[in-house]
Amino acid sequence: MLGTDVVSAADHDIFNVPDRVTLNFYGSPGLIDMPVAAQLPDGQFGLGVSYFGGNSRMTLTFQATPRLSASFRYSGIDVGEANKIGGYAVYRDRSFDVRYLLKKESKFWPAVTVGLQDFAGTGIYAGEYIVATKVFEHPRVAGKVNVTAGLGWGRLGSSGAIGAPFGGGRSSFDVSSTGGKPSYDQWFRGPAAPFGGVEWHIDDKWAIKAEYSSDAYTQEAVQRDVFTKKSRFNFGAEYQYSERMRIGAYYLYGSEIGVNFQLQFNPKKPMTPIRIAPTAPIKQRPNRALQPQAYATDWITNESAPRALRDQLKPVLEQNGLTIEALQVTSSSAEMRFRNERYQARSLAIGRAARAMAEVLPASIETFRIVLMENNLAQSAVTIRRSDLEALEFDPLAADALLTVTGIGEASPRLANAVYNNDLYPDFSWSLGPYLAPSYFDPDQPVRVDAGVELVLNYKPSPGWSLGANLKYRLAGNVGDSSRSGGSKIEPVRTNGVLYSQGSDLSVETAYISKQWKPGNDLYARITAGYLERMFGGVSGELLWKPVASRLALGVETNYVKQRAFSGLGFQDYSVATGHASAYYEFGRGYHGQLDVGRYLAGDYGATATLTREFDNGWRVGGFFTVTDVSASDFGEGSFDKGINFTVPVSWFIGTPGKRTVSTTVRPIQRDGGARLAVPGRLYEQVRSGHKNAVVGQWSRVWE
Repeated sequence: MLGTDVVSAADHDIFNVPDRVTLNFYGSPGLIDMPVAAQLPDGQFGLGVSYFGGNSRMTLTFQATPRLSASFRYSGIDVGEANKIGGYAVYRDRSFDVRYLLKKESKFWPAVTVGLQDFAGTGIYAGEYIVATKVFEHPRVAGKVNVTAGLGWGRLGSSGAIGAPFGGGRSSFDVSSTGGKPSYDQWFRGPAAPFGGVEWHIDDKWAIKAEYSSDAYTQEAVQRDVFTKKSRFNFGAEYQYSERMRIGAYYLYGSEIGVNFQLQFNPKKPMTPIRIAPTAPIKQRPNRALQPQAYATDWITNESAPRALRDQLKPVLEQNGLTIEALQVTSSSAEMRFRNERYQARSLAIGRAARAMAEVLPASIETFRIVLMENNLAQSAVTIRRSDLEALEFDPLAADALLTVTGIGEASPRLANAVYNNDLYPDFSWSLGPYLAPSYFDPDQPVRVDAGVELVLNYKPSPGWSLGANLKYRLAGNVGDSSRSGGSKIEPVRTNGVLYSQGSDLSVETAYISKQWKPGNDLYARITAGYLERMFGGVSGELLWKPVASRLALGVETNYVKQRAFSGLGFQDYSVATGHASAYYEFGRGYHGQLDVGRYLAGDYGATATLTREFDNGWRVGGFFTVTDVSASDFGEGSFDKGINFTVPVSWFIGTPGKRTVSTTVRPIQRDGGARLAVPGRLYEQVRSGHKNAVVGQWSRVWE
């Protein structure tokens, strides 16, 4: 079950202990070519780049939970012109692995892990294993020694097999396979072979390794003479170059020299520590018994008082990267609606908004109602008693104590009898800067890149309305040089993407008008029209139901779009009605699920399942897969759509607080089945980010 293990940062801090968890040539925790049972620290990323004997591999591994990790690998095997695989002298393969820690290491027992390697690819690296690892220390031996023993199937059971414990057989690698579908019927079937090894961490920098491999390298060494395999033993030495970087050199299979580059980083540990400017203590009101006149309420009779208070709040909020939208006051309460344009943690913004209100508002106002706004959407209302702010700031458990007496509830769609910030509209913003547009996994050239300048325009004439455009001018690149277009058995809504790259250097990526609003309590709405993405334009509408305190949200989106011309501003003949009903659920501990069911751009019907992990600082990592009524043969290579999403806050790199993020999606390959329209400004993330679970999850930062 997700999130069932609670592990402290100290338990998994690989950079402060000598026995670091190292990566093997497959980019997952291991010796040299074989796996080990140890897992990476929770949330850790590992990037491994390795080469030996014509085999190159690049692997990204993510420790999704303290026990479960997943890997995506892109490999190349230089088989030569005489031994081409699928018509390629360098055969390139994409594969996924998963590992699960069955048992943590204890004083007397080893850690035990079960793993599936290349479980949904063409099968060239397919294998399964059960492995145990134990760490030993001795006062007469420097450092620590990790001893590993395991049993492998498939590729990891191809050399030195001792039988087939679970019977059955398994098919060999098939280059004609479209791949992508898990081979359930072959897991842990067929011959099994033992493997093992020793890893000696001499000190914090150096380690040496030796292993006995159970991989025969049938495709490479036996059938195609990529290299000569003379031994089952491998040896190597590794050096921890820096906190995040590790390098190694190895002698493999009695004939080859190999190298391995390892990079590990954790979203919880920013590249540059984020610096938050300190703030002043809560302004205390006078003692009511001694100065009762300070609590007089006659100020409310002055018609200009609300506007004056609004104007006094503006500069105080702006010093903290906050912007007031509206203020409603009575003699004893105030509701302030504001934008948070600086902090990933909404609780931090709420705390600073409360300080500003305590500094400016008359002493008679006891109740603060603080409403987070996001693009004209009132997210939630946080109700705090001013006296609690004054009393609890220096309490040993200040955050928990304040949360106990704070209410977080629904914010009304509109605020009556309020004074608004008239400086906000109309608003025009623009940015001009460089862009890079990479394209991955073309067998002829694994990485292609276009580069140029990008102009982003946005005009907001009034609350909720937005006119946006994104223009790009390509200065250089080779994405359009690819020959991998066409050939689809269904409507080519994505596979003709290279034709858009071959169009004019100047492209209008998006140009649209959008309106979003809150039609009622718990309801949010959006309508968008124009060029919605590079390939399609039309009309999109969305309605979302999301109660402030609920883990569940439900939404529906409908679109009618036409395919855009490959260059210029026109349209092609193809049009489609597409849309989805969506369910969103917050599992807790940063895990979020999403299920979208409906019709996709090629006219196919199906569903997309997404599971995402979000970290407190805004990092998001997710995986998704889509299955529709398009058959695997008609879908083509990959069998069905799947991929990994990444969202990284810019503040993680530069150390300055901000809400700006960069996002990308990595797919093994994009075909036409399961292709969903890309619409700017979908509602769920805008709304959820300021609701109760998101706010409470980072409440400890409310006093910063």
